[in-house]
Amino acid sequence: MKPRPASVRLERVPDSLPAFPTLWLSDGVAVPLRVRTHPRARRIALRIDAAGEGIEMVLPKRSSRADALRFLEASRGWIEARLAALPPRVAFADGASIPVMDIPHVIRAMGAVRGHGPVWIEDGELRVAGDPAFLARRTRDFLRDLAKRELSTRAEKLAVSIDRTIERVTVRDTVSRWGSCARGGNLSFSWRLIFAPENVIDYVVAHEVAHLVEMNHGVRFWRLVEQLHPGAKARRLWLNRNRMRLMRIG
Repeated sequence: MKPRPASVRLERVPDSLPAFPTLWLSDGVAVPLRVRTHPRARRIALRIDAAGEGIEMVLPKRSSRADALRFLEASRGWIEARLAALPPRVAFADGASIPVMDIPHVIRAMGAVRGHGPVWIEDGELRVAGDPAFLARRTRDFLRDLAKRELSTRAEKLAVSIDRTIERVTVRDTVSRWGSCARGGNLSFSWRLIFAPENVIDYVVAHEVAHLVEMNHGVRFWRLVEQLHPGAKARRLWLNRNRMRLMRIG
């Protein structure tokens, strides 16, 4: 029998609206609650944040404290279910298994070794040299660099195929989107795409390269995306289903 999710209770709430509680308590574990107002919001909304580390509540500008608290209480079941369903966090640590382009690799602390850089891939392992205290940072830096190389190479190849030029490719730890395209040919991607399958990486690249032609999401844009990467709809679905899992690695 599946255990019942832990109850969620609200800490003491100060009187003023801006001073909402900063913590939800779930099974004795503190979970941050972030509250913000949005001028275009028409109703109160809740969501689990990108990394699954907290809850965000968005309020219309004229929301009252009482309305917000009632909404939180009415949403108790939804919050419990979402927190219970979160995939486990995978830290960059010796012995941890992480996907590199969807292929499992075990992180290995190698200590002091010669003949290699600080991090390299060999025999299905991501091997990290040097002081174990720096293993997580070195792993992250290596994966960011690998993501930039892979994304840049794929983007430049696709841009050539449609007679467009890319000015620059950057990688960031974005939380709301997998990629973006700015006027002038600057593309930006989430470095966490390096955990996804290659065909998903190719789809996101095709999406942003298509914006070099169509700076919108109209019919012609989606037609071009499908031309650059057939099967785009299935890749979007994969990202939607696996987004939280990728965000909770590292």
